[in-house]
Amino acid sequence: MPRKRKRHLPQSDRSFFTHLSQLVSHWAGKPQTFFGAAALIVIWALSGPLFNFNDSWQLVINTSTTIVTFLMVFIIQNSQNRDTAAMQIKLDELILKLEGAREELLDLEELDEEKIERFRSEFEEMAAKARQALQEVAAEEKAATSTKK
Repeated sequence: MPRKRKRHLPQSDRSFFTHLSQLVSHWAGKPQTFFGAAALIVIWALSGPLFNFNDSWQLVINTSTTIVTFLMVFIIQNSQNRDTAAMQIKLDELILKLEGAREELLDLEELDEEKIERFRSEFEEMAAKARQALQEVAAEEKAATSTKK
């Protein structure tokens, strides 16, 4: 089976933190990383009897997991912010290219919660009307086929 080639884009303008967070996010999301972390926990648990389950033994796992968790929060948030911004730009581009699209939706993510909720309600109403129309068409088709029998 041919191996998938990695995409190499000219991204030399990325900051050190962006580059680091992309590498860590990519690395952290691999199954090998999960199994490595699980193996470390098993090794730590099995080493308990050697250290008589003392406070230092517990402190090792508590401190290391706290530090890793604390740092991963920032890495994950940075990655999520970048992904959301990129997706938003792509959606904005699609909205601009669609004929009849409402351009006031382009920066929807910048509005406050109340205004977003108004748009959501409007779209929920449109969806309800569309479902109702679909149900009416289905009922008409069912009635038409039952009268033909």
